[in-house]
Amino acid sequence: MANILLGVTGSVAAVRMPLLFRSLCERGHAVRIVATSASLHFFDPLELDPLPGPVRNPAVISLDEDEWPEGGWHRDDPVLHIELRRWADLLVIAPLDANTLAKLANGICDNCLTCVWRAWDQAKPIVLAPAMNTLMWEHPLTAKHLREVAALAGVDVAGMTNTESIINELNAAKGTIRVASPQSKRLACGDTGVGAMAEVGDIVELINA
Repeated sequence: MANILLGVTGSVAAVRMPLLFRSLCERGHAVRIVATSASLHFFDPLELDPLPGPVRNPAVISLDEDEWPEGGWHRDDPVLHIELRRWADLLVIAPLDANTLAKLANGICDNCLTCVWRAWDQAKPIVLAPAMNTLMWEHPLTAKHLREVAALAGVDVAGMTNTESIINELNAAKGTIRVASPQSKRLACGDTGVGAMAEVGDIVELINA
């Protein structure tokens, strides 16, 4: 079984992250989580293997405050995003919101999760599960950012403007990056359309593949 680093970002679909976490653990994987500050609006870190108190277990879920503690950095202190990258066999970002997708595409690393992405060993696999409002998903910038992510994986999708076609081409290449396509349904905002995160079971199967 694998050491899986599960990144979670500020999409409403983060409410389903505890289910994904448990599903992966039930499959026998070792799972650690790195969460953005925005994602914490949608789930309680204490749901995930809390320590007595209860308090958050930093061995299970890492936050930006762990990367940049109040006491400051001292020489020979471990660098969290590097330690997480070394530990993990596979990086999963589910849900991947529009903001973080833009950061991944443009190399911005302003939180622990995006620092992991920037420091990631390109020989190791990555699974992305986008989730956002339909009009955000259909915005031309989304296709642009997916093309840039595909290019990082060495997949040529230049000129493609359809998000599903880009994802299909990326997945067919069987490279290091795979994407779980969002699904069409009624979204948390009340809109109906493509943008909801893929089903947890489908993400687990893609990870296992």
